[in-house]
Amino acid sequence: MSPVRQGEKQPIYNRLAVLRAERGLSRAQLAKLVEVNVQSVGALERGDYYPSLDLAFRLCAVFELPVEAVFSRTPFAAMSTELYGRNADA
Repeated sequence: MSPVRQGEKQPIYNRLAVLRAERGLSRAQLAKLVEVNVQSVGALERGDYYPSLDLAFRLCAVFELPVEAVFSRTPFAAMSTELYGRNADA
């Protein structure tokens, strides 16, 4: 097996909590759908844990969204900003 090149670690941001809430799913329900434990879902939502590529694809399949709509290397803007072009506080 070839060695993995180690570089600067970059954060992975996600919208899991927002997407889960929009669909009325509990952490336990989402965990069951993607076959992980509920603590893993909480750790993912907090950014304490980054998903494997396989888990990221399973999560995206649940929400029927592409990976870039759920995960990003840069922080997501508020949904209201993206949808309406204005800040949620305005």
